[in-house]
Amino acid sequence: MSGSRLTRRRAIALAGAGVAGVAGVAAGAGALLNGSHGPASASDHPAGAVPFHGEHQAGIVTPAQDRLHFVAFDVITKDRARLAELLEEWSAAAARMTSGRDAGVLGAVGGMPEAPPDDTGEALGLPPSQLTLTIGFGPTLFRDADGRDRFGLADRRPAALAELPKFPGDALQPQLSGGDLCVQACANDPQVAVHAIRNLARLGMGVVSVRWSQLGFGRTSSTSRDQATARNLFGFKDGTANLKAEDTDLLRDQLWVQPGDGPDWMAGGSYLVTRKIRMLVETWDRTSLAEQEEIVGRAKGSGAPLGRSDEFDEPDFAARGADGKPVIAEHAHVALAHPSRNSGAQLLRRGYNFVDGSDGLGRLDAGLFFIAYQRDPRRQFVPIQTQLARHDVMNEYLRHVSSGVFACPPGVRDGGDYWGRGLFG
Repeated sequence: MSGSRLTRRRAIALAGAGVAGVAGVAAGAGALLNGSHGPASASDHPAGAVPFHGEHQAGIVTPAQDRLHFVAFDVITKDRARLAELLEEWSAAAARMTSGRDAGVLGAVGGMPEAPPDDTGEALGLPPSQLTLTIGFGPTLFRDADGRDRFGLADRRPAALAELPKFPGDALQPQLSGGDLCVQACANDPQVAVHAIRNLARLGMGVVSVRWSQLGFGRTSSTSRDQATARNLFGFKDGTANLKAEDTDLLRDQLWVQPGDGPDWMAGGSYLVTRKIRMLVETWDRTSLAEQEEIVGRAKGSGAPLGRSDEFDEPDFAARGADGKPVIAEHAHVALAHPSRNSGAQLLRRGYNFVDGSDGLGRLDAGLFFIAYQRDPRRQFVPIQTQLARHDVMNEYLRHVSSGVFACPPGVRDGGDYWGRGLFG
């Protein structure tokens, strides 16, 4: 978007400000176009704020926060320029909100009373709460379900952004799957995360519409060695062997798209897979502890692999018990998902628990909203999930109801950059 072109939304704000206020509001609007609101100061990154700008998008290796609001959007405009303009607006708003400021220059209460506020206001007075916002582009942005290249992007679609295959046992609901765009909001305060998504949806009115969304609580993975391993709703520690921010060499090999992997615009980015997995907790709760541990392959209390004493001990798949049987069963979840059984493939997981009320039959609608980042889903998530779908006994207690795959571009470098500039530029 050029500095001389204001959206209708901003033009209304300027007009409504009155002659005396035009200069000040115009200065603010110009700052918004540049993703900032004036000279950099200590207040741009207050305590509890995760920097928005950088080589990679925040919200991937960022230490996993406690709350999630994830949303997938359908693009409803036919105007490529308007879509790119929205991504520029979103980037400016994201930079502001992740630093603890309002989504717009005028804010929730700073504009004219006769005009709608340019922030919804429910985060007023709340700290940044380590809010991160991460965007991804789905396969249908490049060519929709009818095969149309709506925005002239088909030849820029990475080969790694392939639709996921149908796995055995999938019970996917189309209305809860896919999407042209996604935004992942993570924070340590649920209201901060919801506020961020609400304001991006508000800014996108007429350009995008919400396809589906998911709230999550209680992270189920650790993305830093400083974090303790959390537990999922089956009561087991989850993601013990997860990639960590400190694993620099592994992140290069397993997480970040490298130059030459595909189109240049994805270098430094990553691919996101989401799966909403309903857990049949009532059935699981009637299963013996010994059987639960055999299914998982870990001790429920310590999280250690069976036959070991510490959570972070390497599993010994060759160990045999007194009865001559493997200590860790071949069908155990930890065995099937282990890199040694999947050509070395690893994922960076940052999923969340969810409870979406009940299903009307007296059962909790609860489970895991699985989130995994990787360098190439075709070589990582797909073979791992194929193994699990075919052989994991845990499938008796799981139902996969939602699925998505998205290309997450590299980070927004500075106030003159925006989400997806390399794709649309």
